Amino acid sequence: MQDNQMNLADQKRKTVETVELTEDGRYKRKVRSFTLRTGRFSGYQRNMMNNHWGEFGLDFQESLFDFKAIFGNDNPVILEIGFGMGKSLVEMAIANPDKNYIGIEVHTPGVGACIALAVEKGVKNLRVICHDAVEILNYCIPNESLSGLQLFFPDPWHKARHHKRRIVQPAFLTLVLSKLKQGAFVHFATDWENYAEHMLEVLQAEKGLTNTSATNDYIPRPDFRPLTKFEERGHRLGHGVWDLYFTKI
Repeated sequence: MQDNQMNLADQKRKTVETVELTEDGRYKRKVRSFTLRTGRFSGYQRNMMNNHWGEFGLDFQESLFDFKAIFGNDNPVILEIGFGMGKSLVEMAIANPDKNYIGIEVHTPGVGACIALAVEKGVKNLRVICHDAVEILNYCIPNESLSGLQLFFPDPWHKARHHKRRIVQPAFLTLVLSKLKQGAFVHFATDWENYAEHMLEVLQAEKGLTNTSATNDYIPRPDFRPLTKFEERGHRLGHGVWDLYFTKI
């Protein structure tokens, strides 16, 4: 295998860490919704990412994805932002073979782990992206093409001075809405009550969405959202979890 193929995983890692400069060489400050974690990238995760990127990976491009060409069918496409290590995303793909899933994650060990599990389980209806989600939405996702968007346990940026870094903001939701088909869903979940309240406020302010909650706020955790180890630990510690599920009118 050629060196550039062997180092694909490391190239992806560098891409999401690259400092962007203006034309005159000054640092371009961006308000990111994520923190680049420098967790250990195991040899196994790196190898799975290198060896199976052709099957599961999608690269950023300044043109729209052709979902039919990517998946070989016209099944509904669900996009998940920030899938962590990918276990719940793979479980959902297995449970719903009539749907196609695309996951975005900037943490390369998580991308490698997700691909490894997908290979182990023989999953065919899943693709992963290692890039900034907002750029993917802006450049790669066709308008009115998604049947759903999932965002589970995003970075809460719990300090008030960091709230502007939260990914769920009015501008982000407007962008998401433009990518959803009529009747498509938006499903958010968080274990930070303050962030849940913020999410609810942003979602309710969007006239193009309707809340499926019987109480017009949160829904009980649905069976179709797999329970993660992170969430199980939170339950043991008495932490709450808030699910929000809206549909596009």
